[in-house]
Amino acid sequence: MPGRQKVCIVGSGNCFTGANKKNRKVKTQHSAWYLYNEGSAIAKIIGHNVKASNRFDPVVKMWVYEEMIDGRKLTEIINTEHENVKYLPGHKLPKNVVAVPDVTEAAAGADLLVFVIPHQFIGKLCDQMKPHVKPGAIGISLIKGIDEGPKGLTLISDIIRSKLEIEVCVLMGANIASEVAEEKFCETTIGATNEPNGKIFKELLQTPNFRITVVKESDTVELCGALKNIVAVGAGFCDGLGFGDNTKAAVIRLGLMEMVAFAKLFCQSAVTSATFLESCGVADLITTCYGGRNRRVAEAFARSQKSIAELEAEMLNGQKLQGPQTSAEVYKILQKKNMLDKYPLFVSVYQICFEGRQVKDFISCLQNHPEHM
Repeated sequence: MPGRQKVCIVGSGNCFTGANKKNRKVKTQHSAWYLYNEGSAIAKIIGHNVKASNRFDPVVKMWVYEEMIDGRKLTEIINTEHENVKYLPGHKLPKNVVAVPDVTEAAAGADLLVFVIPHQFIGKLCDQMKPHVKPGAIGISLIKGIDEGPKGLTLISDIIRSKLEIEVCVLMGANIASEVAEEKFCETTIGATNEPNGKIFKELLQTPNFRITVVKESDTVELCGALKNIVAVGAGFCDGLGFGDNTKAAVIRLGLMEMVAFAKLFCQSAVTSATFLESCGVADLITTCYGGRNRRVAEAFARSQKSIAELEAEMLNGQKLQGPQTSAEVYKILQKKNMLDKYPLFVSVYQICFEGRQVKDFISCLQNHPEHM
């Protein structure tokens, strides 16, 4: 409709590296499926909200990486049955959410871009989108992760800003996708240095059971979403080793200390403790350390002789954990800064996941953790 803002959701719950397929469009160094259901859960909210608003166009385009499900295209299934049957089964999507297999077609003309894909794909995808992004468009990233490059820490929102030349907010919080889709009450945080943009996305996304707070510390909000997954892996080790709730509480507290210290060290803007008390901080950390897949697989890792990759394949239907990979990025950043000794929990998680350190040694990072950071 004329004058109304058009919305595009970049991601639906599936994305494939194509390492073993021909004609692949997106390449990364990892050869595995990365399956998230956040894209479809947020599509359910957006689809309903745009119909009830005079600000937004009622048709929402959602980019879906095409794949075959029982001989049918996933986009065809979504557009006829209005359900992402593989990645968010049992939850109907609004009929005004239209699945589009070509990301350039989905993004063309959109005023608001909502990014919900694994962070390993964002650079290549933005390169494809760039010629088709509308001048003046704004984005919001729900992507949890960071990148380590020649200049050190790079936030995913920075990659989007740089490649698409648009303003980008972030959304992070204690938002397990299945519970969001089931409309169970939860809170989340939008980080927006440009407050009016944050308010637009709040209007697009908030519901009575999806409560949003907008804060200015966008970098801190985004870092919380990435770093908490490392701590959750440590919490899973703790569970697998049978250390109990007292020890897990110590993991959460010491992990939060490292999150705060890391943010203060690497964020370009000011970092205040108040942001860590929002949903993106302590709430998301607690939820992930008790209910997330990073914790669950790490517990199984501690109880078995299997690798993280083997457990991902067995337990997650192809999903890839973000915690171990984020710990690898953080490790490289800290190593360059000669600061590994300052972050014993982050470093221990990395060494156990990638360098063969015994998981039983995890307790030492708690016993020898500095009292103050």
